[in-house]
Amino acid sequence: MSERRGRFREELSNLPLAPGCYLFKDKTGRILYVGKARQLKKRVSSYFQKVHLDRPKIELMMDKIDSFDIIVTKTEVDALILEKTLIKKHDPSFNTDLRDDKSFPYLAITAEEQYPRIFVTRELHRKGTVYFGPFTNVAALRATVDVLRSAYPIRTYNRKRGSGRALPFNEYHARWVLNPGEAVSDPAEYRKIIQKVIDLLEGRDTGLLRELRARMSAASGRQEYEVAARMRDKIEAVEYLLEGQKRITRDKVDRDVIGLAEADGSVYARVLFIRNGKMIGSRGYALESDQIEKDVLGELIERAYSDIDRLPAEILLPGRVDNNEVIEEWLSAKKGRKVSLVVPVRGAKKELVDLARDNAEYAFQLYRARGRGGEERATWLLGELKKDLGLAALPHRIECFDISNLQGTETVASMVVFENGKPRKSEYRRFRIKRVTGQDDFSSMVEVLKRRLSHVGRDEPGNKFAVRPDLVVVDGGKPQLSAAIQAAAESGLKGVSIIALAKREEEVFFPGMADPLRLPREAASLNVIRHLRDEAHRFAVTYHRGLRGKTMLASAFDGIPGIGPAKKKALIEHFGSPSAVASASVGELAAAPGISAELAERVHNALRGGLV
Repeated sequence: MSERRGRFREELSNLPLAPGCYLFKDKTGRILYVGKARQLKKRVSSYFQKVHLDRPKIELMMDKIDSFDIIVTKTEVDALILEKTLIKKHDPSFNTDLRDDKSFPYLAITAEEQYPRIFVTRELHRKGTVYFGPFTNVAALRATVDVLRSAYPIRTYNRKRGSGRALPFNEYHARWVLNPGEAVSDPAEYRKIIQKVIDLLEGRDTGLLRELRARMSAASGRQEYEVAARMRDKIEAVEYLLEGQKRITRDKVDRDVIGLAEADGSVYARVLFIRNGKMIGSRGYALESDQIEKDVLGELIERAYSDIDRLPAEILLPGRVDNNEVIEEWLSAKKGRKVSLVVPVRGAKKELVDLARDNAEYAFQLYRARGRGGEERATWLLGELKKDLGLAALPHRIECFDISNLQGTETVASMVVFENGKPRKSEYRRFRIKRVTGQDDFSSMVEVLKRRLSHVGRDEPGNKFAVRPDLVVVDGGKPQLSAAIQAAAESGLKGVSIIALAKREEEVFFPGMADPLRLPREAASLNVIRHLRDEAHRFAVTYHRGLRGKTMLASAFDGIPGIGPAKKKALIEHFGSPSAVASASVGELAAAPGISAELAERVHNALRGGLV
């Protein structure tokens, strides 16, 4: 056990004393167990502090754990909901005792009855009933119901038909009605009381809390400390109830939230996924110092969403992105509906960004504690690739290619390079397809790979690509794989390992094999080639989008009266680029050679009104 704890000592020391969920994983990255905790540090550490001989299943799980991850939440209730979501999503092998929703207590109000009642239940199937919860402590929940009964004349028993009870409040005349003799028998008046209870439960009315605090203060002033203590207990009960009702967001908009943590020239990002107002998971991204460009957030968004089709309606960010409008247009086109990039400055959305930042910081500490960039980790990853893909040698240099086009126009390709499991951005390359017309991904892939592989082995000055790749990965399925094989053959390159990774099912295709390989979804080897594919796709899409923007912007000049080829060229040379022309003010445009004030205003209105 000391060896087991020693291995994770630094990671455990960096865990927060905060609520959340923890995920234990094996060496392939497969999730073994999902749990929730009121304090993550204490709960996760407890697994490593003793031998679980009395629970053989736990001891077996501990022997398989290779790493763990955490997701920090606002409250323990949020952790409970997230735990259930993660278990249903990943189906971990050691979570066989998963309880369904009815295992947790809820507060129910029979809203459609003439005299609605309030009670604690574990069932969620009653029609016309409003549910609040779930809650983690049924005893505390029942105590809270008692507080509500003492404050409001509400019905808790189930009055059966034909019972002969004329009024639903007899039991409260003696004990619970605040003003004896004023029991409410009018259904409309009673409905107002129930609405006050619902408003309280939904956080819209804190009048009861104010009243209880005033009573506690008055009792304390009179030195009636027992009465004050009872008021304090009631306050805590109501606060527990309200805490249980805090959703991640009260609206039901699907949104992602991005948080960043930076240190020593590196950036770690955490994306929280919120659906229907509840957090359902997260994903981390590490950007090492040699990967960081000027616009970190923009690069992160392109990487995270380049290969995702089901996008949220809103993405919350810690800061503004360069080319914000262009990225929003790209995301909206992928989704088919508007996707907004939002930088909140206050309120619940700002709290979500802060929560994402906290998650990023905690995850960054774990990432650094594990030494993910170390040689030992890289060697292990290459070994996993060699084993799972059946390679003859460790793939120290991997190159991945992707094709991007829009309805057959501006077809481009990208090449990304990983060395020892890490991106080598200085050797990334972009290609404009020259010899293929129309939308022909097969011929485009052949052209690009021939242009790249023809440089292998050539001892020429300035030839950076004489080096032979250990593994070539192409984005796609059998057609793309066939194109890569053809290009390698026509380039005279023999013996290079080539695979294709299909998007939808993450299947790996090999030369000469009829059926693809399906690696476990969390396998480390699949994560590496998926990262390669995503990076190549992002790099190609970025290039393609840039060319589209330049083409659209340049063509916009052609429709402006008074702007011919000469003045268009002069404007671009004066400002440096078409986008700089579009960003210029009327005064700056008028200062350009050959541009009058009237023409400057015409150019400004045309470019700003139509494109930017």
